[in-house]
Amino acid sequence: MLTRLTRYGPAVPRLLSNVQARYVSQSKPAGAAGSAAVTELHPAAEAGHGEVNPYVKNPDYHGFSSDPVVDDWNMKVGFFFGISVVLVIGGTFISYLPDHGMRKWARREAEHLIVQKEKEGLPLIGENYYDPSKIVLPTAGEE
Repeated sequence: MLTRLTRYGPAVPRLLSNVQARYVSQSKPAGAAGSAAVTELHPAAEAGHGEVNPYVKNPDYHGFSSDPVVDDWNMKVGFFFGISVVLVIGGTFISYLPDHGMRKWARREAEHLIVQKEKEGLPLIGENYYDPSKIVLPTAGEE
């Protein structure tokens, strides 16, 4: 497993670096070697442009509101109540589910029968599971 992870070693610094600039050539593609200029990744909003990227105003945008304070508050409240509902109500629901296969009931019933038979002085397990007088065996001719 560790040998598989070492393959990704050289790529980790590239994945973790958060470069906010990109290199775009500003020269005509006539020459073999062109110069590169650094431009903004998020260009400033133009005056006539109607749509504004919410990530420019709030880099921690969660999608709840365009106001950064309200967006952060709504995200925290939503996750708190979502996780609380799942853990508290979900845990309560699971704990109040009925006994699967009635295993607990069967154990309680067996313990009750053991106590009852001990009080009456009877053996816990008889030598015959069924009453032999009630068993009907076929005759030799019916076989």
